[in-house]
Amino acid sequence: MQTTANNKANILIVGCGDLGGKVGQLLSASGHQVTALSRTVKTLDNVTLITADVTKPQSLTVIKSLTPSIIIYCVSADGRTDAQYKAQYVDGLRNVLSAQSNNKQLTTAFFVSSTRVYGQTSDQLLDSEVIAKPADFGGERMLEAEQVLASMPYQTSSLRLSGIYGPGRLRMINLAKDPTRWPEGNGWTNRIHRDDAANFIQHLVEMATDNAVLAPHYIVTDSKPSTQYAVLHWLSEQLGISFSARVPTVSGGKRLSNDAMLATGFQLSYPDYQSGYTALIK
Repeated sequence: MQTTANNKANILIVGCGDLGGKVGQLLSASGHQVTALSRTVKTLDNVTLITADVTKPQSLTVIKSLTPSIIIYCVSADGRTDAQYKAQYVDGLRNVLSAQSNNKQLTTAFFVSSTRVYGQTSDQLLDSEVIAKPADFGGERMLEAEQVLASMPYQTSSLRLSGIYGPGRLRMINLAKDPTRWPEGNGWTNRIHRDDAANFIQHLVEMATDNAVLAPHYIVTDSKPSTQYAVLHWLSEQLGISFSARVPTVSGGKRLSNDAMLATGFQLSYPDYQSGYTALIK
């Protein structure tokens, strides 16, 4: 593995949005040499920024001369159509990896995926050993991208993130403020705080830098799957908002286990929605 001083890695982050930017800041602060690729011009302290578009292979010529030892692919789709998902997650990942095909220093690549690959509905706790069975085009494209990654000749790991919340991601808080907009159904939900997601990615990077063997994929979620109404009722109480005591029968969704994530030695700062949302409300 190509490293910088003090066994620090040379890292390329593809996608510099909310999560990718946070990961870049963490890795840079811990001494790694970080380059980040973004479609728009941005600035991050101690991170080298490159402007390019993963859906346009010709724009990726700029990264062909880079020799990162670790790549983190962390993009988001432009919209919610099958074509947009394919362009960003499948074709974009393939384009980036192709641009790095001559990089002999590359030892590890991560793809930030989604628990959407699990299309099954179940009250049973599903762990990372359960075979992913997508139920929609989004899950199918995510799984297709994971397969592209897994075909590479170096270590790879797909990070299946559940619903991200955190600074600027306040959908559930805003929904709790208006009980008239609450859904009719009450399915199981899973979530991960943005900071915990970023910290876990950093944790895996440090493991890779130390030549640890990583799992081919991890479910990145907190330790308390909860029904949607349990979260909404709790949030409304914290916000002092009157709400209906109606609790629909639990139906749909799935409960996901983070056992593989915690088995790496990682510790969550926000192990459940109460701790995470309490920090946001304050």
